[in-house]
This record gives sequence, structure tokens and C-alpha cells, in this order.
Amino acid sequence: MLNEFKSFIAKGNVMDMAVGIIIGAAFTAIVTSLVGDLINPIIGLVSGGVDFTNNYAVLGGDVPAGASLEAARETGGSIFAYGAFIMAIINFLIIAFVVFMLVRSVNKIKDAAAAEEVAAPEAPKGPTELEVLLEIRDALAKQA
Repeated sequence: MLNEFKSFIAKGNVMDMAVGIIIGAAFTAIVTSLVGDLINPIIGLVSGGVDFTNNYAVLGGDVPAGASLEAARETGGSIFAYGAFIMAIINFLIIAFVVFMLVRSVNKIKDAAAAEEVAAPEAPKGPTELEVLLEIRDALAKQA
């Protein structure tokens, strides 16, 4: 079983997957920062600072009027946090769009690289082994 595990780990697909997961975790931090630190403030500026995060409905318990969502949750009441859900959907759509644009750009670069490879003329090929042997045979036949 140990040898089987070693061969499984040594396969290229497992290593590729591990690298993908590590890069994906790092990429998540970049995209989260892009959305939270760059895109959301611009959207807030354009929309007049609209932030749905603190929109909620109290289903049960004593929550002071006008309390933030965090303060309402700390009271132990039953909170229906629809605003946080709306913001999560908006963030998801922004992140999905950023990832789409990234994948689209990478695909364009790949297509351009593939087109360059196809367009490059092939180097002239030398004679095959058979052709060289036939030339040697013909040269020997002329000498005889």
C-alpha cells in the first residue's frame, strides 16, 4: 500500500493539482482585495455609498432600533440578514466577472501563441536515412 501511495503522489497530475490549489489560494487573496479594496469603493462612490450589509429584519429577541448587524447578532436575537446576503451576491458577481476577464485574457494569449506556432515555417528537413544509403549505393556503383 505504501508503494501504491508513493506512485500516486509521484504522478504529475497530483503535483499539478497541488500547485493549482496553492496558486488558487493566493489568487483568492488577490481577488478578494481587488473587490474589497478597489472595486467596492468605486461602486459605493457611484451609487452614493449604498451598502446593504446592515439591512436586516428581527425575527425574534430584543434588538435596539438602528443597531448595526453585528450589534444585533450580539444580542442573541434571531436575525434575518438579507442585506449581508445581497452584498455576498454582489461580491460573487464581481469576482466571477473578474475571473471571467482573466480567463478570457489568458485564452487570447494562448490562441495568439498557438497561431504564431502554426504560422512559423518548418525548417527544411535533411535527407532521410534511406536516401543517404541510396546515394552511397549509387556512388559505389559508379566507381565500380
